[in-house]
Amino acid sequence: MIELIRASFQYENSDRGVRDISLSVKGGECVVLTGLSGCGKTTVTRLVNGLAPSYYPGAFSGSVRIDGKDISRLSTWEIGRLVGSVFQDPKSQFFSSELAGEVAFPCENYGLSAREIRERTDAAIEALKLSHLKDRAVDVLSSGEKQRAAIASVYAMKPKVFVCDEPTANLDAAGTRQLAQTLRQLKEQGFTLLIAEHRIDWLMGIADRFLYLRDGRIAAEYAPRDLLLPEADILGMGLRSPHEGKCLPAPSVLDESPAVLKTAGLSKRIRKEVIFEDISLSVPEGGVTAITGQNGAGKTTLAQILCGLSKQTRGHILIDGKKARAAVRRRDIYYCGNDTSTQFFTASVAEELLLNTGLTEENKDRARHLLKEFGLYEYRDAHPSTLSGGQKQRLAIACAIFSGRRILILDEPTSGLDGQNMRLIAERLKSEARSGRTILVITHDRELIESCCDRIAKIGVKFGEGDVA
Repeated sequence: MIELIRASFQYENSDRGVRDISLSVKGGECVVLTGLSGCGKTTVTRLVNGLAPSYYPGAFSGSVRIDGKDISRLSTWEIGRLVGSVFQDPKSQFFSSELAGEVAFPCENYGLSAREIRERTDAAIEALKLSHLKDRAVDVLSSGEKQRAAIASVYAMKPKVFVCDEPTANLDAAGTRQLAQTLRQLKEQGFTLLIAEHRIDWLMGIADRFLYLRDGRIAAEYAPRDLLLPEADILGMGLRSPHEGKCLPAPSVLDESPAVLKTAGLSKRIRKEVIFEDISLSVPEGGVTAITGQNGAGKTTLAQILCGLSKQTRGHILIDGKKARAAVRRRDIYYCGNDTSTQFFTASVAEELLLNTGLTEENKDRARHLLKEFGLYEYRDAHPSTLSGGQKQRLAIACAIFSGRRILILDEPTSGLDGQNMRLIAERLKSEARSGRTILVITHDRELIESCCDRIAKIGVKFGEGDVA
């Protein structure tokens, strides 16, 4: 069904790409691409769905065939009937203003009958458990809900091949389980799945093979049983743990520490819809607090209110025991959002880090050390848009750390990170907390929580009764 023969691709004005990729995926098979950030996983998916080199310019050699057809001889719309794609950033593939319209759009675009469009749209919305959201505007969906909406729009088209790039990046545990069930059903129906993913535990009952990429090449191939390795071996490969169910001691609650950030009766409504209600949160100085909860519970909205980018409907926010206006919060709190594509403003990685700081030799030296620590120094002159998803994520976190703000709020900071870089970030966050910084992390990433968080604040299951554990 999928065949790559000595396929190589190098992006224009970049040394990034893949080299000499030979890969054969049979119909109905599920193959997972894994490896460190920047290893070439996303590029392989772009070769399969035709986006490289048609949308991403660069030098290509070799051949790519889907269902026996050389895709270099196919038009974009013909490839789209064969291959459906779910990208790292689901917003980049949205065309409609509301969810049901978004799911229906691909079917409309290909001229299916009105009856078939309705049937396929309803089936996709039901399969992804989105019925309660079908009339909602896509721009107010949570990041996880947007991910599921993107998957539903592909599901409705029923292509022969599904290509998914980090599909669980913004999903909570329930959403990941639902996605796994959906992919398992697709596989049982004979669809072919190609998935680029750092988190491999949820795929152990679905994947037939795992391909480990390194430096743009396929370095190794594993059957699922081969990845049931000792933890040390998995960590050595830089992967996320495949051993689901690991249980570490619960984070302790450091009530004796003074609260630097506090909310009282915080509520938020958008029009008549309650996003969350009556959240009372106390965040101690010099710690790492995880904010968790279901997709759609209001975690990102809460973060944006805390840092002064959105306004609460009711309640107060205090810093150091004093009511803090939005302008004060914007001054004292750095917010690193979950969409890195909207956070970069300069023409190079180094300039991005130094933005809004004095261009002193001391700052340049600090920036150099931080870029080296985060594995970004070799890209210092590259435009941020040319980085891989994981590299963009690390740059965004580096900018937060370099800002000097005393309070950092990081929204899904490890969504695009492999195991090695997740652990690197966790260690740095612990170091920042030890130095007195206060850090809030919005996350579904259990490994991150276990690695560095000392408190968990859980937004309630039903639009948030500020339950703190």
